[in-house]
Amino acid sequence: MNAKRSDVLGTAASPQSSALGPAAAAQGISAAAPDPAAAARNLHDPALYLNRELAQLEFNFRVLAQAQDASVPLLERMRFLCISNSNLDEFFEVQVAILRHHLAFGDAKAGPDGTSPAELLARIRSRVLDLVHAQYTFWNDTLLPELDREGIRFIARDKWTSKQTRWLQGYFQNEVLPVLSPLGLDPAHPFPRILNKSLNFAVSLEGKDAFGREGHMALLRAPRSLPRIVRLPEDVSDKPYDFVFLSSILHQFVDELFPGMKVTGAYQFRVTRNSELFVDEDDVENLALALRDELRGRGFAKAARLEIADTCPKPVADYLMHNFELGESDVYRLPGPVNVHRITAIYDQVERPDLKFPKFTPRLIAPITLERSLFDAIAERDILLHHPYESFGAVIELVKEAAADPNVLAIKQTLYRTGNDSPLVNSLIDAARAGKDVTVVVELRARFDEEANISLANRLQEAGVQVVYGVVGYKTHAKILLIVRREKAGLRRYVHLSTGNYHTVTSRIYTDFGLMTADNDIGEDAHKLFQQLSGLGPVIKLKRLLQSPFTLHKSVMEKIEREIEHAKAGRPARIIAKMNALNEPSVIELLYKASMAGVRIDLIVRGACTLRPGLPGISENIRVRSIVGRFLEHSRVYWYANGGEPEIYCSSADWMERNLLRRIETGFPILDPDLAGRVFDEALANYLADNTQAWVLKADGNYERTTPGGDKPHSAQQALLAKIC
Repeated sequence: MNAKRSDVLGTAASPQSSALGPAAAAQGISAAAPDPAAAARNLHDPALYLNRELAQLEFNFRVLAQAQDASVPLLERMRFLCISNSNLDEFFEVQVAILRHHLAFGDAKAGPDGTSPAELLARIRSRVLDLVHAQYTFWNDTLLPELDREGIRFIARDKWTSKQTRWLQGYFQNEVLPVLSPLGLDPAHPFPRILNKSLNFAVSLEGKDAFGREGHMALLRAPRSLPRIVRLPEDVSDKPYDFVFLSSILHQFVDELFPGMKVTGAYQFRVTRNSELFVDEDDVENLALALRDELRGRGFAKAARLEIADTCPKPVADYLMHNFELGESDVYRLPGPVNVHRITAIYDQVERPDLKFPKFTPRLIAPITLERSLFDAIAERDILLHHPYESFGAVIELVKEAAADPNVLAIKQTLYRTGNDSPLVNSLIDAARAGKDVTVVVELRARFDEEANISLANRLQEAGVQVVYGVVGYKTHAKILLIVRREKAGLRRYVHLSTGNYHTVTSRIYTDFGLMTADNDIGEDAHKLFQQLSGLGPVIKLKRLLQSPFTLHKSVMEKIEREIEHAKAGRPARIIAKMNALNEPSVIELLYKASMAGVRIDLIVRGACTLRPGLPGISENIRVRSIVGRFLEHSRVYWYANGGEPEIYCSSADWMERNLLRRIETGFPILDPDLAGRVFDEALANYLADNTQAWVLKADGNYERTTPGGDKPHSAQQALLAKIC
């Protein structure tokens, strides 16, 4: 390690923390501190572990803090509010729904922290109430007034002018009314199936309809085909950007749907359902068909949460609860629109660059700008890509060049998430049509992308691509591209490995590393991995790559053990790791042992971390920080001091139980010393020096936001934008 990096590690790894920033305190996750002496004797002590679900929930408070940060551009603050809101949706769709499912079937178990499932649900509710209160307080008291001052308004019904009311009534009659289908509830029309996360109204009525039926209650679903936010035209607007929620329009004119009857109330509601797909992969003949059948029912699975307007009367709320088979603890009353996350739709409609992050252009690597063959460039030297600062276009160009190159014989690739109309997929299809051997491993079980991936698989197969779905029981989460090319010296393999997905959109908003290499050992390893994924065979021995579920977890454990031995021998011992989440109990236990042996450990964990840092005598040598900023931190990097001969790996895997033990993942070494230095400087030292967007995890589970204090402000992401772009 050079002197510069030693200096950075020696000074910047201990950031100053000030008073808590907005929404920083995470009181719902804290628990009694363990007794150090007792815990040292038993590293399985539940008091040493934070709860996984609560730790994941706390991440949304850090996201919301970005919205509350006045230094962030206003429209970006709006987006951070929406992100915290949509993240909460997914939390209920998955974590809460799964917990309720296991409770219902009597097989729920406490995690390493020992929290019982019933207690966990109660603690989750408490923290969600805190989060929802913070979200809507920010929306009502801060965001709405500040947007208004900038000429961007969401106009409430009681603020419409007569001209706006006439226009909106015309919009309702011409655009909305024709697609509405209100449902009166009576013995012939029982409570319908309500689609997951759809916007609905419960309408209370008095009087009789044309058939003499007594009206009491009707349900109205907002049309999915219409925008949730309607922009008013200039001739009826008082400000440059006037918007109205579709829910406000429906509420205002709902009486037109029930002529001759009196509407006594209309109350928004929204139900969140279990979105996990349950398919026994060992008991189906065709996984794609089985998943397609499951997808048909996903929108109507077991309810996990009910959101209702805070004005909704108790009898109506009770009626909804009864029909969704939910209890009072599953209901959340909202002081505003239940679809507030929909406001993100206006971001692209408002042409105010001054209220958004400055645009940037990802840097193109030299072979692209010089119009040089990527194969020639990679053959000379490995190429490192750091997204989003460096363009994902290099990966697209590599596959495009491979598809057109007559010397390329085969292309093999894993696809987890790709996005719509991916240029990579188009190039793979072109390659297959050109007569090349193209094999693609499509992970059908990528959560919320199952339907898209089934369509993707069908499209590839129709073009002659050999599509495989990986290994039964294990999600293929590895990111690998292998190209086999005939050259003068014989066949040569070119490999791209990545910490992120082959997705052109997320590559501009997620931080990830990609490596292009023609290293013989890595090429041979990649070839063996694809053979294993597409065929049947024994565990394979790899030379360079690490693989879950076989060697990646074992390697992490062995390398931590090695650092312990180095520390005991007085040699340099240090671990720095960056990841999205950390919850694997055996890794955490070994990290505690390493800390007790004197190994300094810095963990940069964006999301949920269940390790307790800073416990005297146990984890006092461990520091954990989370970076939340403009880009979603997504890269995984592991660095080990190794007695003065450092090793650095990038990986598709977090240190989570599912990644290390139940998925197919890869870890790849950065062998080029200069590139290894880049990864260390850009992803580790740079992030340990961040004192503006970093949150430090305390032993009690709370996070404190760092501030520069008397030091020069340093944002890791901003530094990379300035350096690379």
